[in-house]
Amino acid sequence: MITLRGLSKRYGETVAVNDLTVDVREGKVTGFLGPNGAGKSTTMRMILGLDHPSRGRALVNGRPYTALRHPVREVGALLDAKALHPARSARSHLVAQARSNGIPVRRVDEVLETVGLAKAARRRAGTYSLGMSQRLGVAGALLGDPSTLILDEPVNGLDPDGVRWMRDLVRSQAAQGRTVFLSSHLMSEMQLTADHLVVIGRGRLLADTSMADFLAGGSRATVRVRVPDPEERAVLVRGLAATDRSDATATVSVTVDTADRDEIVVTGRTAGQVGDLAHRCGVRLHQLTDVHVSLEQAYMDLTARSVEYATGARTEGETR
Repeated sequence: MITLRGLSKRYGETVAVNDLTVDVREGKVTGFLGPNGAGKSTTMRMILGLDHPSRGRALVNGRPYTALRHPVREVGALLDAKALHPARSARSHLVAQARSNGIPVRRVDEVLETVGLAKAARRRAGTYSLGMSQRLGVAGALLGDPSTLILDEPVNGLDPDGVRWMRDLVRSQAAQGRTVFLSSHLMSEMQLTADHLVVIGRGRLLADTSMADFLAGGSRATVRVRVPDPEERAVLVRGLAATDRSDATATVSVTVDTADRDEIVVTGRTAGQVGDLAHRCGVRLHQLTDVHVSLEQAYMDLTARSVEYATGARTEGETR
């Protein structure tokens, strides 16, 4: 488990991370999202003891990383896939890492097999593509069979088969009870991979919630409803307005689809809630469909005002 309490980092006048309090729990993949400059990499570096917090604390299994007796056996990390000696072979790089941390050398061959580099193990790491380097970085993270994995953009450079492999790998690690903290800007892949999301913007926490709740988004729930009879459609709209006045937990809005006057769009209610209301009102429906919001759209809506490097063409939701 990773515990952040009031974690802050300041570089001169710039606040990179601001009072971040989060629990990253075991047994699930926690996605770490935020625009460029949001403070994600700085946060991960502070967890790993590479940067010192200006205030607050970052703990792994209840202790600072620097206080862990066998850190590589407790925390596996990938921050920069190219941070290795280019003249060394992949295997010699991992053997040196294993020996310096009291890990049996046989474990090197196990992780090379796991990441699909067994046949390329004796090639110089400097000849590796970015995707192969990512696999080697993951091998290093897995070397100590740690209970916690921290991976910064691990799918960069991977082909579609590699992206799927990474997804299956991190989900299997979480299924074994490990803590997995994963950053990425590939929203479609994060939606398939993560169980929980932590979103930050300009160093501040914007969301700490399950993937399902983030996508549902409370007032973001949207339904398309086709009611062919205009009088019945008016009855349903009045009924929705009445439920809005009686329920303070969500604001209901109703708009008419300009391309199809038979259809209305209801925001703030699920398909089940609208269907139950239509039944009570005696309204005949021809269509009742939940509109599913993608992670990309929900993320862009949330971070629209937290983008550090907005372009002239797009002023909200930019990802790197």
